[in-house]
Amino acid sequence: MRSILVAVSFFVTLLGCAHGPQTRTAEPMPPSGQSARALLLEKNEGERRQWRYPGFPAHFILKVDPRNGRSSHLVLGTEAISPGEKIEMHEHPSADEILFLQSGQAKVSLGGVVREVHSGATVFIPANTWVSLANNGKETIDMIFIFSAPGFEDFMRAESAPAGQKIVLVTPAEDASLLKKYKDVVIYK
Repeated sequence: MRSILVAVSFFVTLLGCAHGPQTRTAEPMPPSGQSARALLLEKNEGERRQWRYPGFPAHFILKVDPRNGRSSHLVLGTEAISPGEKIEMHEHPSADEILFLQSGQAKVSLGGVVREVHSGATVFIPANTWVSLANNGKETIDMIFIFSAPGFEDFMRAESAPAGQKIVLVTPAEDASLLKKYKDVVIYK
């Protein structure tokens, strides 16, 4: 557990200090059985993706997961949430999650408690805890997310497209199918 916390601390520090408009993308998933691979990623490096929801232009970057760095123990990424956008109420049955706000402010509902948080805030979300987040400020929230176990990143890929690719919106039928397929990693109210 201590090694995971040290790794998370290193990546949070690394991501918080990174600068520059880099656009490198991640490599495809390696054959199974290969060990994790060290990564040094600038702020905008990683697997850049765009959500496929109408009226939700947020983008995110998957930085460390089984595909990017071959981590079998955690998932780390960044996401930008514009003013007025929100992450709907949901829970993760099989992983803890940590959110770290690098900028902006948000109204967070966490396990029945509602609170406004600001740049520098950390939100720890134990598995099976309901959470939602709304950008109620005037600036974009730049946020780091960390999951204690892989799984949710596959759902994120299924409901998004690589950055720069034409967006084909998720249909209600496709969304229902994906929510059923990934019910072990995310449940929405």
